[in-house]
Amino acid sequence: MDVQIFGSSKSKEAQKALRFFKERGLKPHYVDLNKRDISPGELTRFAQKFGLQALVARASKAYEQSGLEYLRLSDAELKEKLAAEPALLVQPLIRSGKTLALGWDEAFWREVYASAKTGGS
Repeated sequence: MDVQIFGSSKSKEAQKALRFFKERGLKPHYVDLNKRDISPGELTRFAQKFGLQALVARASKAYEQSGLEYLRLSDAELKEKLAAEPALLVQPLIRSGKTLALGWDEAFWREVYASAKTGGS
């Protein structure tokens, strides 16, 4: 079972997700968004499942400082902004196979762990 976590070292939720899997003996692939950009394909995958607006961390300081609340951006412009500024993304973004999770979702994490434990994918 391959688990991929997209987050940043400043995101407490991303660190919780990483710790959750590591404590259970799984070794997730962690992508630190402060060091490496999320690929356009990955961002598109999450946007298709949850909607582009759901990926925006509206409660974050980065959101307040960016002025996004007052800007009228096209989807393409918003996607570009999210890719360029990972602090604007809800974190963590988690992918396990074709299954995706957004933000704090411990029920999903437990499901992934149970599947990995039984050898599913």
